[in-house]
Amino acid sequence: MSVIALYTDLSDYYDLMCVDIDYHTQSSCIRRLHQLFGNDGYTHLDLACGTGPHVRHFINFGYHSFGLDINQPMLDIAKKRCPEAHFSLQDMSEFSVAKPLDLITCLLYSIHYNDGIEKLKNCIVSVHQALNTNGVFCFNVVDKTKINNQLFVKHTAKQEDNSFTFSSCWHYSGNGDKQSLKLSIEKKNSKQTQVWDDEHVMVAFCFDELIDILRPYFEVHVFEHDYERLLPYGKTSGNAIFTCVKI
Repeated sequence: MSVIALYTDLSDYYDLMCVDIDYHTQSSCIRRLHQLFGNDGYTHLDLACGTGPHVRHFINFGYHSFGLDINQPMLDIAKKRCPEAHFSLQDMSEFSVAKPLDLITCLLYSIHYNDGIEKLKNCIVSVHQALNTNGVFCFNVVDKTKINNQLFVKHTAKQEDNSFTFSSCWHYSGNGDKQSLKLSIEKKNSKQTQVWDDEHVMVAFCFDELIDILRPYFEVHVFEHDYERLLPYGKTSGNAIFTCVKI
């Protein structure tokens, strides 16, 4: 099953899958980074916005915020969550906007959904073209050289009479520019148990490689993957928040 098919089938359950994510804290951190490094503008685009929770928080912060995703059922839910926002069905690997923006985000590691290094480069060019002078691009990433293939994350949630178990992990073979996100979803009730298993192929890179790609377009700042404290990246952990200011 492809990533689009899986997310289409389970778009109604996506928020359950992400129930442990503190969207407010993430959005507040990114707003602070924009205030520190960006211009004074308030236009915002969220790439791979999913069902729109980050967009909702940025609207509440006073931004003119909208979202972009390749999955229409996700965007339909996002529109219900944020009726005042515009949502666009586009591929983040090559997108366009009507007017330049002040802030672009791509959170939940979604930038890895670019299919290969060339698509990632196209995405970065598209972001650069879409930003105003001193506009900011914020996203979080995982370093392929620090992926632990045995580390699974699991949580459970309930919806009506259904019980869900979600588990996921990164996997990297040790070579090349492809990694995968392995995902398992179990839906159980008194009548039946359904299981979805999928493996999403994603672009892989180390942080030094990514910085080399970004530097022709941005001033790059790298922080520890901590949305409550802004700490410079210590080069030991495998996750980081990138803040890139348009040159």
